[in-house]
Amino acid sequence: MKQGFENRLAAVAAAGNATLNGGLRGVEKEALRVTPDGFLAETPHPAGLGSALTNQFITTDFSEALLEFVTPAFETTWEALRCICDIHQFTYTHLGDEMLWTASMPCRIPADREIPLAQYGTSNVGRMKNIYRSGLGYRYGRQMQVIAGVHFNYSLPAAFWPAYQAVLGDKQAASDFRSEQYLGMIRNVRRMGWIILYLFGSSPAVCKSFAGGAVKLPSLNADTWFEPYATSLRMSDLGYSNQNQSRINISLNSLDEYVRDLTNAICTPEPLYEDIGVKVDGEYRQLNANLLQIENEYYSPVRPKRVARSGEQPTAALRRDGIEYVEIRSLDINMFDPSGINQNTMRFIEALLIYCMLEDSPALDDVALEELGRNHAATAKQGRDPEFRLLRNGQPTTVRDWGTEILENVLAVAEIIDGHENDQSYSDAVRSLHPYVDHPETTLSARIISELEETGSSFFEFGLGMAKCHRDYFATIAPMPDAQKSRLSQEAADSLHRQQEIESDDDITLDEYLQRYFQSC
Repeated sequence: MKQGFENRLAAVAAAGNATLNGGLRGVEKEALRVTPDGFLAETPHPAGLGSALTNQFITTDFSEALLEFVTPAFETTWEALRCICDIHQFTYTHLGDEMLWTASMPCRIPADREIPLAQYGTSNVGRMKNIYRSGLGYRYGRQMQVIAGVHFNYSLPAAFWPAYQAVLGDKQAASDFRSEQYLGMIRNVRRMGWIILYLFGSSPAVCKSFAGGAVKLPSLNADTWFEPYATSLRMSDLGYSNQNQSRINISLNSLDEYVRDLTNAICTPEPLYEDIGVKVDGEYRQLNANLLQIENEYYSPVRPKRVARSGEQPTAALRRDGIEYVEIRSLDINMFDPSGINQNTMRFIEALLIYCMLEDSPALDDVALEELGRNHAATAKQGRDPEFRLLRNGQPTTVRDWGTEILENVLAVAEIIDGHENDQSYSDAVRSLHPYVDHPETTLSARIISELEETGSSFFEFGLGMAKCHRDYFATIAPMPDAQKSRLSQEAADSLHRQQEIESDDDITLDEYLQRYFQSC
């Protein structure tokens, strides 16, 4: 297996400068708006940020208080980081005395039903987005839905594909080849994605106010629960890896199988959700009573994606022209970085994805899926435990042994990227993570626990202190360029007009709109 990777990497490197350089990367980052004393903001989406329905840079996720910042696709990590920083800085000019919570796990949030759903106006598409969120609240609880994270989107450069197809001697259509290779990448991300939780997990503790006090974890102090060796409670069964979707198996072995399984889940009734009701007393509680309301409800740490056209379902977009890029969804907000992510993280993830593309990637059967699911969940809760063992093809292995192997192969990719740029930034990013594997106490999650233990602070106090520090950071750094400020301001204003146009163009009822949207079922 290792030899196959090395041969492919050498062949790609020999194909020319453009094969691994010039790919596109983008960032999506969520953050809760909170009051100066750290409680969930109950105010509407700030008017100065424009329409959450149509603003391409600033929207909302589940709650009206849960902002989501979206960068365009850039050719460098610096451009992506600069953009996400600018969006933060611009947002703070419209928050008044509110702040952005700097942790993935929320704190001091109200009772479940009091958490406000995101609002998107009176159009059919806006109301559909609101109903979808209502359904999520009924199905999983609203508190779980205000857990925040960072998504990293990546596509290899256009020049990579014909070069790599020639290396492999593959004769199929270009779009089919691209989708097949991206799925191989995704399968390997699922196999090795535990290392993302280990290296970048930043949620080892949680407020005792979370989940109404029903969480069963050890107490760190009077106001804080934790797992002593946790990396990412956000990605554990406490957060997104919940049991509600344990029966949903989506194949990653071919694009046809992936689309088929996802479509079946959207069209298959679920008795538990039928008990909730769909339209009760004239008001929608959820879009439908099926296993998934729409594709986005499927919680996966990595997704194949294609930009959909207006009104197009994600699965239809994938059917149309295959996979366009990959979305990594398992990154916690880095509490120590004002923007929640840094360039080294992006560089490592990019090189890891390329490694996962070039490495052998056999099909995943039920046994393999169970093993990788176990590794993911166990790393989230106990990944830093010296006694912890991952399973690799049924055999126990240590984080240090497997992690060192992954880092060595990712470094080989990083060196090829750097060689074409006459730089060392990617290699340095990978090398900077080696101590985490050798010394678990240096990881982000361990640093947070140490900070709480040494200061005697609760998770809430620590998070609030970091929120104030980051607010002050964005207030004191150099102002963003006038062109970028103007671009963000203009987009906010234009987005309000676009929402009005969408609302005025509706010519069918919501019932008719939803019937058309789900007609494939």
